[in-house]
Amino acid sequence: MPEYRRAFVPGGTFFFTLVTAHRRPFLTTLDARSALRSALADTARTRPFTIDAIVLLPDHLHCIWTLPPGDADFSTRWRIVKTTASRRYLASGGREARRSRSRVRHGERGVWQRRSWEHAVRDEPEFIGLCDYIHYNPVKHGWVKCPHAWPLSSFARFVRRGRYDRAWNCACRDRAPAVNLAAVESVVGE
Repeated sequence: MPEYRRAFVPGGTFFFTLVTAHRRPFLTTLDARSALRSALADTARTRPFTIDAIVLLPDHLHCIWTLPPGDADFSTRWRIVKTTASRRYLASGGREARRSRSRVRHGERGVWQRRSWEHAVRDEPEFIGLCDYIHYNPVKHGWVKCPHAWPLSSFARFVRRGRYDRAWNCACRDRAPAVNLAAVESVVGE
């Protein structure tokens, strides 16, 4: 059996990918978004963290968090977020995927995959590349032609703060996007 290790960097910045159970495409529904948004906010109030960048797609999300100095416990935060969001989503009428005997035995809902993927962000260039990856992801998956057209990401916040021009990697009016994600994709495993 392979040994599973998490990256622990107190006060670190981390890139995460979370996927729905059986890749069911429900995360962009109003009920799922509301459940996730409130679970993230409630968790951040009791166990602080900053969401530096995020994108929500129908069957997965990518985000970057920065934890407080001296704190490396992102796994507890994600457990709380996933449990709370699942409970709220199901209570609002959301449906879960079929659960295996193991999931039932462990009291796990069929909303999220068991594991998430994390990566400790090493430096500013990697942080910038991962933010680019996050904001270009809806285009990569064919949901929109341009990052500005996907409302479920932090792209607009980055534009307001001057980190991106609104036309960043825009393909509107037949412009070719200039994003080069090869280096970042080697980090995130896609």
